Amino acid sequence: MSTAEVFITADSLIAFAEALLNATRVSPDKSRLVAVSLVAANLRGVDSHGVQLLPYYLEQLESGDMDANEDGCVLSENGSCLHYNGQNGIGQAIAEICCRHAVRIASQTGLSMVVVRDSNHFGAAAFWAQKMAAAGQIGIVMCNASALVAPWQGKEPRLGTNPICMAVPGGEAQPWLLDMATTTVAAGKIFKAMINGKAEIPAGWAMDSEGVATTDTQTALQGLLMPLGGYKGSGLAMMTEILCAVLSGGAMSTELGGIRFRGKPVQVSQMFLAIDIVRFLPVNEFRARMDRLIGIMKSTAPASGFSEVLVAGEPEWRLEEERRRSGIPVGHGTWKALCEAADRLGVAAPSVP
Repeated sequence: MSTAEVFITADSLIAFAEALLNATRVSPDKSRLVAVSLVAANLRGVDSHGVQLLPYYLEQLESGDMDANEDGCVLSENGSCLHYNGQNGIGQAIAEICCRHAVRIASQTGLSMVVVRDSNHFGAAAFWAQKMAAAGQIGIVMCNASALVAPWQGKEPRLGTNPICMAVPGGEAQPWLLDMATTTVAAGKIFKAMINGKAEIPAGWAMDSEGVATTDTQTALQGLLMPLGGYKGSGLAMMTEILCAVLSGGAMSTELGGIRFRGKPVQVSQMFLAIDIVRFLPVNEFRARMDRLIGIMKSTAPASGFSEVLVAGEPEWRLEEERRRSGIPVGHGTWKALCEAADRLGVAAPSVP
């Protein structure tokens, strides 16, 4: 197989992902949801959370480490607070249910917080925060993750990449969307380098097993991810762990499994916070004020070496426009893994140039 990237349209990639999931007895609705969520990440250039994840999801489903038929259940609902048990269902299916609850409760009370335990990887947090923003609410989403990060001053993994995401309704400009790991980069970026045969990663991404910075991909895979901003990243990761896993009663730290390891459920915990903007001011006024704030940021004179000031979400929106026109580049290693899964499951892979 060629080592060049494969370019494929979003619609074709979604259809391929759907077919692979259907072949593992995932329902059509869930297959569509998972496929759309993954390709949405690819469109935005967040390839670490795109179809690169699908072969691992398929392995989880085939091995019984994730339950395709489970929808979870509400454990309790009190005022603005809802506690949910994902019961090892597909992460995107559980997140869709929890998002709906968050939007519903916030519409009724002005604010909602939904915490879920025993779920699975749900793709990019941005996909879910944007659903709340689309409902005219501020959406904040967090989740814990497999322990790949040492706490500050340590050299043993105890925390996940534990992302934090916030999305707001936009105005004339594209919506402001912050989606960040509490490490320098998401773990998936290092796995992407490995899958696609890249021997080196940029400086500042990872450390070896002794906590010494490395640019060697294989050393990084056997080592530790670099926390964002040193002790500040560790603090943010632990804050996320508290709001997701401690509060939900779910698996914490080293108790979690992982999507790349078989024989144990992942048991991820997630948090969905929705704020109903109209309780404070009309949504149109909020949008206008967001546009004004973004304008103030972008009117800043660029520093040496930069042509403009960008705000959260802007690079991804631009890349999405480009990829919708020219197609989504899929690394050769990722494409090979998808085609191997297709052969195993009896699914026809789409023809690509």
